[in-house]
Amino acid sequence: MKYSSFSPARIWTLASATVTQLVRMKILAFLLVFCVIVVGAGFAFPVMNPEQQLKLLKDVSFGALQIFSIVIAIVATSLLLPRDLEDRTLYTILSKPVPRFEYLLGKLLGVLVLIGVGLILMDIAFSAVLWLRQTMVLAQSIGALKQEGVATPEAVAQLNEFVGKQGLTWNVHFGVLAIFLKASVIAALALMISCFSTSTLFTVVITFCVTIIGHGQSLIREYFLQGHFSNVIEKLLSALLAIVTPDLGVFDVVDNVINGELVSSASIGLMLGTTALYLVGYSVVSHLLFVEKEL
Repeated sequence: MKYSSFSPARIWTLASATVTQLVRMKILAFLLVFCVIVVGAGFAFPVMNPEQQLKLLKDVSFGALQIFSIVIAIVATSLLLPRDLEDRTLYTILSKPVPRFEYLLGKLLGVLVLIGVGLILMDIAFSAVLWLRQTMVLAQSIGALKQEGVATPEAVAQLNEFVGKQGLTWNVHFGVLAIFLKASVIAALALMISCFSTSTLFTVVITFCVTIIGHGQSLIREYFLQGHFSNVIEKLLSALLAIVTPDLGVFDVVDNVINGELVSSASIGLMLGTTALYLVGYSVVSHLLFVEKEL
């Protein structure tokens, strides 16, 4: 069957349809739950010191962001191919004709758009609550200094610097970016597995297990590879491990953000490069598997 040249418009049409399909699965309900969690965390435990209050808010919010992104990346992506096969939508799409690699790219892009939009909305809500809480904490702390009679310009400036470091900074948005990039890799992995999987449950379970292994690659290298083999073999095994399972530890900068530490440009570049590498690799393998798949 002949296909016309590569068409970004076709891919975007498929992505838009995928977003609509996923929204019907009540994904937006999670956004409401997230807002409730963030607001609750933002105004809970007022007796804590400023650092603890802001760190708690960031910890809870980033935890919810990661759960949202990983669950959507795994579950939503795992459902796409089986749902299209069950509804016979896949046959209709491929008979247009639409190349199989465009179909896969459209589906993956749709999932990434949904995750990205969801994270942006939650980032806005999170940032608003964090800024509000930061302002209130700063005002309360300055008031406490005035009551103690030690509200010197130096003390106030030091307090401003301390609370500002723990509050809303660009680091918070870099943390959200890291979560999105990690979810992108996991979604591409789930799509690849679904191309040879026989059931949705198998795809979900295997992707979830590989995700856990991906988070623990540094521990695997430390306890099972380091010191047990020669330097060359150790490097080869480490490279093989990174190929078989994605090295998700690259994206673990959230703890640094929660502690008020800066996310370096080198870390951002490494995350972007790693994401691009895995997306291309998993997409190519997905296409090779999908081409051979009997429909």
